[in-house]
Amino acid sequence: MLTESDRARVEAAVKAAELGTTGEIYCVVAAESSDYLEVPIAWGAIAALAAPAVLLAFGVHVTAPDDFGGGWSAAQMSSAAETAARGALSGAILLQGVLFVLVAILVAIGPIRRWMTPRALKRERVRRRAHEQFLAKNLQSTRERTGVLIYVSASEHMAELIADEGIAAKVNDAAWDGAMQRLIDGFKAGRPADGFEDAIALCGTILAEHFPPRDDDNPNELSDSVVVLG
Repeated sequence: MLTESDRARVEAAVKAAELGTTGEIYCVVAAESSDYLEVPIAWGAIAALAAPAVLLAFGVHVTAPDDFGGGWSAAQMSSAAETAARGALSGAILLQGVLFVLVAILVAIGPIRRWMTPRALKRERVRRRAHEQFLAKNLQSTRERTGVLIYVSASEHMAELIADEGIAAKVNDAAWDGAMQRLIDGFKAGRPADGFEDAIALCGTILAEHFPPRDDDNPNELSDSVVVLG
């Protein structure tokens, strides 16, 4: 996702941005925010449940022998009907089981799973993982609550920015949209370092406006290095 050269460029961009503000910028890149194990199971279940309806739609139905009823006793007719129904039910259950397994295995393949995962689910998992990283990296522990997490999930092509309460009280969430779009555009174009540099520069400008630096008191409270999660 990021070469050593890319990481060095991101770190330099963070250092430069933080010179103009008391805010702290912390960058995290994850290969993927979730394994989405429920997605293959869900699609397998959908295929299995839809199988009987598909069979009916294509005209597959239970049939009785051609001479059914002709000279048959009531007991014979009942037995034949029961046998036909059981055979049809067993066939449907077998078909459902096979479809469930085959579809689940197919959707479990990485590229297919990513394509078949609903975007809303991806967004929820990316947001959740970003919040987990915000807490795990102690961004809430800066002196003036001015930590900003820039989190990118490469597989989903999604990014989240979380600003601590000191910043959120002064800066509207929409103010970060441009920076996040630059970041995602960079990853999609295969130039993640460019995306990070543009996004960090914009974030630095926003932070400098509301949290200008103090020459005599502007400690670097968080690491400037980008963290890459497998």
